[in-house]
Amino acid sequence: MVHLIRSRPVLSYFLLACGLSWLGWLNYILSTSGLGIIDVDYPLVLGSTQLLGVIPGAFLGPIGSALIVTAVVDGRAGLRAWAGRLFRWRANWRWYAIALLAVPAGLTAVGTTASLAIGGSVVAPPLALLALYAPMLVLQLLTTGLAEEPGWRDFALSRLQHQRSPLASAAILGPVWAVWHYPLFLTDWADGPGRSVTGLLAFTVFCLGFNIVMSWVFNRTGESLPLSMLMHVSANTFASVLWSAMFPSIAAQYVYPLLAVAAVVAAAGIILATRGRLGVRPPEPTLPASTSLPRRQGLPSSS
Repeated sequence: MVHLIRSRPVLSYFLLACGLSWLGWLNYILSTSGLGIIDVDYPLVLGSTQLLGVIPGAFLGPIGSALIVTAVVDGRAGLRAWAGRLFRWRANWRWYAIALLAVPAGLTAVGTTASLAIGGSVVAPPLALLALYAPMLVLQLLTTGLAEEPGWRDFALSRLQHQRSPLASAAILGPVWAVWHYPLFLTDWADGPGRSVTGLLAFTVFCLGFNIVMSWVFNRTGESLPLSMLMHVSANTFASVLWSAMFPSIAAQYVYPLLAVAAVVAAAGIILATRGRLGVRPPEPTLPASTSLPRRQGLPSSS
């Protein structure tokens, strides 16, 4: 196992991240909040069973696997460097505005367009929900954001981009990120119409597109992990807190497809604008060591 991790660290990470999380979710999947095979009830916390059913397995997978693989491959020095990037907060204030506001603005535009297209209404969110938004964002930051982003972006994306192009790296990470979520479609995590093949496919497309957006933010901010976490949880918080209140005319089965459309449009724009570099600067050309500039020819001397 140690030899496999050292020779194939990214592959080992993907296998561990999925395997450990799926093992941690097994009881939740079999419970009454999932398939109902065992008589176990998960209590509601903040109106959902996800906090106790999903988050423990999430911490076992992405961040736990990154900890294991980094320790095996890079030792203590690597662990210190990996943990230190968690506090890389320094970035231009504009990126904080993008991380916190761009996703809600994009989803608001998509939801408004869809509502008006079907003759529905767009409702201003109640003050109680607006007041709840910031605390929920912080909770998501300390749970979902912290559990996932030190693994997916800070470990996997960073290592992939050392060997492949940014777009190829995102193309590898996106499907794995989507598949990691798949067992949760058997539980209340994907409650209602979301628990369907159509919902699963739409969610996969969303992950592929949003992963490109996340990769761009991660690269353009100097691999700032806190900003990646903020970008991730801004999407989760808006979708879970404000979406249904603002767009009551949109049926639940259309939420994942609309999220997928928004993510694909944003990803396509970023790919075109960056020519596939996703915020990574191309290496500057360097002259070989044996190459020297031609000597400047002097004027002919007079006699």
